[in-house]
Amino acid sequence: MDAEAFRKTTTAASPPAGLSASLAGLWHMAKGDWGKAHATVMDDESPEAAWVHAYLHRVEGDESNAGYWYRRAGKPHAKISHDEEWGEIAGALLGRRGVP
Repeated sequence: MDAEAFRKTTTAASPPAGLSASLAGLWHMAKGDWGKAHATVMDDESPEAAWVHAYLHRVEGDESNAGYWYRRAGKPHAKISHDEEWGEIAGALLGRRGVP
């Protein structure tokens, strides 16, 4: 599944089975539920979850907190649109782990 196909799954009531916390967080954010997205990734200490966490704080407008999480993820602080970043993260995570 690619990022575009993944985005289309957000028309469903719940995320596809078997998603990592990072992908589930992105899924909830695409549905407009920042709180659920944040809760999904906040206890995952993986670099992927840190990247999603950074993105979420950037969307929130908390650039300082986002910067902390970008550093934890080993990623540069994003300067692209939120939508472009969502697609970039989703594409990278889907490429690593795949989704049926």
